[in-house]
Amino acid sequence: MIGQCGLTMQPWKEDEVLEIGYLFEKSYWYQGYATEAAIACKKYAFEVLKAKEVCSIIRDTNIPSQNVAIRNGMTIMDQWIKHYRGVDMLHDRYVIKRI
Repeated sequence: MIGQCGLTMQPWKEDEVLEIGYLFEKSYWYQGYATEAAIACKKYAFEVLKAKEVCSIIRDTNIPSQNVAIRNGMTIMDQWIKHYRGVDMLHDRYVIKRI
């Protein structure tokens, strides 16, 4: 297995949002797998689930994942500080809406 990609409901501020999440082994980065999988998830969310929008929640320092979101047609909608094990981490929410 080289990694994973899929749709999940994630907390965002006072709401829950439909997120495309992806996590691949580093040796498989920069080969297009994450982008291809994320685009397929977006298509499924819009065409099958009839979602109005999907997002990817990404650390502000995670440039490779930000680039996947951009290639998936997403733009930054907002930011939020999430707390992990006592550490505050700024995250960007990249969003695309169904046309």
